[in-house]
Amino acid sequence: MPERMPALFVGHGSPMNAVENNQYTKKWQEIGRSLARPRAILMVSAHWYTHDTRIMDTKSPRLVYDMYGFPEELYRVQYPSPGSPELASRVRELLSVPVKTDNSWGIDHGAWSVLRHLFPQANIPVVQLSIDGTADEQVHFDIGRELAALRDDGVMIIGSGNIVHNLAKIQWQAEGGFSWAEEFDGYIRDKIVAREYTEVVHYQNAGSCAKMAFPIPDHFYPLLYVLGASNKNDQITVFNEDCLLGSLSMTSYLFQP
Repeated sequence: MPERMPALFVGHGSPMNAVENNQYTKKWQEIGRSLARPRAILMVSAHWYTHDTRIMDTKSPRLVYDMYGFPEELYRVQYPSPGSPELASRVRELLSVPVKTDNSWGIDHGAWSVLRHLFPQANIPVVQLSIDGTADEQVHFDIGRELAALRDDGVMIIGSGNIVHNLAKIQWQAEGGFSWAEEFDGYIRDKIVAREYTEVVHYQNAGSCAKMAFPIPDHFYPLLYVLGASNKNDQITVFNEDCLLGSLSMTSYLFQP
């Protein structure tokens, strides 16, 4: 029997983290070395935000360089992981929502910027699942619950986004986060540690800071998939707990059997 795999939410931050060696990427590397090698990875990235739920089933997914104005070094990054039509098929079987097959996208920077630190050999099959931007918060959490069975099949579920992601409010010289960013990040942390996931799903209960945390929830929703896929017996580890540039959170969560 495959070993039950963890579920992981990573605050991915700037695309430059793909090529930088900083406190956040060092922790990703450390986490990757500590984890058992999964049979495959199901990735939910903030950057595949669609009007329905889609999945790729190609054997050779392409990389998507879905960022603009960055150094040329970033556009030369390679992460030639294989795909897994078998995992894509299993996901379609598990989910109660309609799932479209779509290979027009690929592995985007929300995925590869993190994966190249977690599993640098790029030899683990990766399948990316899109986020339905028309669905409400509960739907995303429920999808995660339906996907939880994959963990017993040796599949690691990874969500990549940011709990606070308000690029319009970023101040490049800011040290730490604005008070409202720290407040919202702390609210989510406290509710997760207390396993009060309903309060995370209904994040608006955090009050005015929730309205500032993100203009659209594309970077927040990957967390809900991971929470849904978690188990009450999982050990919760909070890492990279930090807000920076005023309005960006790097806080990440590992749920381990």
